[in-house]
Amino acid sequence: QVQLVESGGGLVQAGDSLRLSCAASGRTFRGYAMGWFRRAPGKEREFVCAISGSGGSTYYADSVKGRFTISRDSAKNTVFLQMNSLKPEDTAVYYCAANLGPIATLAERYDYWGQGTQVTVSS
Repeated sequence: QVQLVESGGGLVQAGDSLRLSCAASGRTFRGYAMGWFRRAPGKEREFVCAISGSGGSTYYADSVKGRFTISRDSAKNTVFLQMNSLKPEDTAVYYCAANLGPIATLAERYDYWGQGTQVTVSS
């Protein structure tokens, strides 16, 4: 069992930056691929980015490529999402998720989910 707790969300203006954190507890964190997803009001949940268990591979949705960076600190059992140049369309609840398998973009591949943290970007 893995427990995930997100933090770092908030209200910012367009162009600002935020860093989200996802603290993991429970089973060995190092072996899990980690992903960030988001759900905007009235929209389906969508993939944002993911990082492999080793941290050596990352993958980003086209909508955030070049603006967002995912990283992990296995010593602290934490994964981060650095979000720069935020846009109003980035407004959503952001969720982190853990997947014992390889890096993945499909939500169905993830076994554990956090409760989410709200990010609101004003224009």
